[in-house]
Amino acid sequence: MNQNTNEAIKASWLSILGNAVLAVAKFVTGIFGNSYALIADAIESTTDVFSSFLVLLGLKYSSKPPDENHPYGHGKAEPLMTFAVVGFLIVSATVIAYESIQHIKTPHKVPEPYTLIVLGAIVIIKEYFYRKVSKKGNETKSTSLKADAWHHRSDAITSLMAFIGISIALFMGKGYETADDWAALFASGFIIYNAYLILRPALGEIMDEHMYDDMIADIRKVSIKVPGVLDTEKCYVRKTGMIYHVDLHIIVNAHISVKEGHDIAHRVKNELLTHLPEIFDVLIHVEPNVEYE
Repeated sequence: MNQNTNEAIKASWLSILGNAVLAVAKFVTGIFGNSYALIADAIESTTDVFSSFLVLLGLKYSSKPPDENHPYGHGKAEPLMTFAVVGFLIVSATVIAYESIQHIKTPHKVPEPYTLIVLGAIVIIKEYFYRKVSKKGNETKSTSLKADAWHHRSDAITSLMAFIGISIALFMGKGYETADDWAALFASGFIIYNAYLILRPALGEIMDEHMYDDMIADIRKVSIKVPGVLDTEKCYVRKTGMIYHVDLHIIVNAHISVKEGHDIAHRVKNELLTHLPEIFDVLIHVEPNVEYE
């Protein structure tokens, strides 16, 4: 298990423990503080615990080395777990929306003022979690960890909406008791939108979509500096978990021996693996070209 995987797993444990503690705090405060927006927030945090646990399982499984049945490794398990995370987001948003509508239809008390203190603290904590996990997701190139980070950001925004709704209910008084329920309903729509933003790159990863122009530019830059390489042609990159597989065509002099072409290809591969450590393997095809003589 490499350093990136270890860092990603640590970030996943942070998400699991943090969401569990906050879910309990939100639920208790929501019940005693007469705020369904907080209870809705607790529901989302509870689903976050399970989705973060799935991310953890996906990270551990995707880090398994290649075997006879999986010559490219097990990395595709990671974006598959992202689909599960998106599923949890959609389910939690649907539950929040349904319950919010039911509470809007039913008269109830104005939330207690102290719920604002709890919500303010939650927004700050969740935004911190988002930044922490998002940073690890970018560093490790983990799609599922980035999705988990967006769970924290969605939770922060849901809490912020609840804060605004409860503030309106408290300061506007009678007739505005349902303001926090409307806030929860609005937050559910935002969660659905975030689910799409999370799903899109994971789907592209599963489909081996062309998404790595910056990396391809770096690959060409490194390759062309290798003695004997006249130019580069086709270059394809596919992501498998937190690592990348590269297919590259290099152009060499048509009149050199097979052995020389083979040696050049190996030097290119070694250079790429040295300068771009996120690349796990490179398959190089040698193209002859007499125009460069």
